[in-house]
Amino acid sequence: MTAMAAHAGFLCCELCGLLTRRPAAPHARPVCVRCGTRLHARKPDSIARTWALLIAAYVLYVPANVLPVLETDSLGDHTSDTILGGAIRLWSQGAWPLSLVIIVASFCVPLAKMFVLTWLLLTATDDPAHVLRRTRLYRVVDFIGRWSMVDIYVAAILAALVQFKALATIQAGPGAIAFGAVVVLTMFAAESFDPRLIWDPVKESHG
Repeated sequence: MTAMAAHAGFLCCELCGLLTRRPAAPHARPVCVRCGTRLHARKPDSIARTWALLIAAYVLYVPANVLPVLETDSLGDHTSDTILGGAIRLWSQGAWPLSLVIIVASFCVPLAKMFVLTWLLLTATDDPAHVLRRTRLYRVVDFIGRWSMVDIYVAAILAALVQFKALATIQAGPGAIAFGAVVVLTMFAAESFDPRLIWDPVKESHG
């Protein structure tokens, strides 16, 4: 018979990993005896914090894809491109591998990440039949989040190359700021979500 540490009266330190028994006094504040970190059975207000960050990311996702990400001035010609517009331009110029990278990393990945986090929030305390699937999805979301700003790096490299040749000037548009905010918000949302909530419906299992 196995049980979760929190259900057995233990708390795990998120910083050093030490397992500590919960104080017997009802109003005592549990603190890690090794590093002094405040202990919690679950991240405080995990669901509410994640929802707040996720809703903000949904709101900013619209201007991130509607407003221009890059603004280029070349020999008196001014052009501005959104994320998808820039990807289409690259595709038409034959740079389809770079176009695919931008579409996947900057359009599909953030949206998929927000959808998965939304599903995890809605089903976190549901029937424990699919806890393994939810846990795997959370791991995937946590892993792929770092690749969401690939197109920003590409844009920075292109801007440096073009400006080095003194042929044009490239500046980040307002869409780049919104997109960067979306990436940061989704990263914080994934960090705020406590994956242990997925396993809370599973009180105990046979090992």
